[in-house]
Amino acid sequence: MSGDHPRRITLAVTGASGTPYAERLLQCLLEAEFEVHLLVSKAALMVAAVETGSPWPAAHEKLHDYLRDRLSYKGTLKLAGREDWMSPVASGSGAPDTMIVCPCSTGTLASIATGQCDNLIERGADVVLKEGGCLILVPRESPYSEIHLRNMLTLKQAGAHIVPASPGFYHQPKTVEDMVDFIVARVLKCAGIEQRLVKAWGSE
Repeated sequence: MSGDHPRRITLAVTGASGTPYAERLLQCLLEAEFEVHLLVSKAALMVAAVETGSPWPAAHEKLHDYLRDRLSYKGTLKLAGREDWMSPVASGSGAPDTMIVCPCSTGTLASIATGQCDNLIERGADVVLKEGGCLILVPRESPYSEIHLRNMLTLKQAGAHIVPASPGFYHQPKTVEDMVDFIVARVLKCAGIEQRLVKAWGSE
């Protein structure tokens, strides 16, 4: 991350299954006192309603209040809309150096891989790649088609980190939350952020 803005990060949530990953990651980033620029797709709102039983409000002010009440944090949360082109995320001169898309739908994956930039999530990812920043994508799909794999390879070759939502079991998870923490811990490590959710392999 840049010296001017050492604690800024962009988190995008798209319509793949995996709302619990997004909520836990957002909580960790805010607890670490990051300024989080949150981008949420329409499909993500629909998926959140199905997966959590507690729908994320569509209106930004209501979503901000909802997340503030649901998550305990010290950081700063800033929301931007699909076509909020005045957001810092839209420009290399103002965007955070790190962006995480969690979960990342295969549609979003394809759009980023082909440089579509039709909405702020796609543009934000494009900016991070072109500026040589850290882009982390957390796809959640099964099985992957050849198209999905080719798009992942394209993005990996462009400098992105691909972190599939495929939890391991060597930490002997006891709950769904333990499995969620496994993926969130991997994402945080890729972002260069200290995490204490899961012990490193070989540690006591």
